[in-house]
Amino acid sequence: MAELNLHGFWYSPFTLRVVWTLKLKGIPYNNIEEDRYNKSLQLLEYNPVYKKTPVLVHGGKPISESTIIVEYIDEIWPHNSLVPSHPYDRAQSRFWVKYADETFPAVVALFRSNGDEEKEKAIVDIREHFRVVEEHCFDDENKILGRDTINIVDLAFGSIINFIVILDDIIQVKVLEAEKFPSLDSWFNNFKNIPIIKENLPNHEKMIDTINSIRQKLLIS
Repeated sequence: MAELNLHGFWYSPFTLRVVWTLKLKGIPYNNIEEDRYNKSLQLLEYNPVYKKTPVLVHGGKPISESTIIVEYIDEIWPHNSLVPSHPYDRAQSRFWVKYADETFPAVVALFRSNGDEEKEKAIVDIREHFRVVEEHCFDDENKILGRDTINIVDLAFGSIINFIVILDDIIQVKVLEAEKFPSLDSWFNNFKNIPIIKENLPNHEKMIDTINSIRQKLLIS
């Protein structure tokens, strides 16, 4: 098999999606941990447009953007498929992955928030996304999350909500309230306890320390 290298940040929700994908498929790879403040020349060469992680390098050829990487892996190694085979179902999955990603600017706003007003606005924005997911992703007819097998939409929402849970502990809030979002909260609790997901979650306390340190540096600057 051609050499497979993953450039990423261990605490990044987008890198985590790719890690979960590789682990779910049992694909061996080399993890190359990047430094947020001193990115490698290799990374800048492999992703000269955005200069961001994650980047998967397969046989010397780089692939960027987490969703594109997950779909690439799923096509090259089709066992334990994460992307639906039917074009309509695949289109629906892509829609909801995109919606999950559209939540992230509000998550970044919460991460950067400095004061109650900024924090509350970010929380309202995130909860509005949660409300849409709660209303549209769990009915029996059009079930998107919590199917019998893990799919690309589970990975998208799971990685972002896991990051939000870390922010909860740092900023002392509870964004994903079980009373407001019972289906989403139940799904996430089940998802994060699936053995292969749980085994490959970043250490919670280490995440808190790292993300809080980055946040404090950002607020000071």
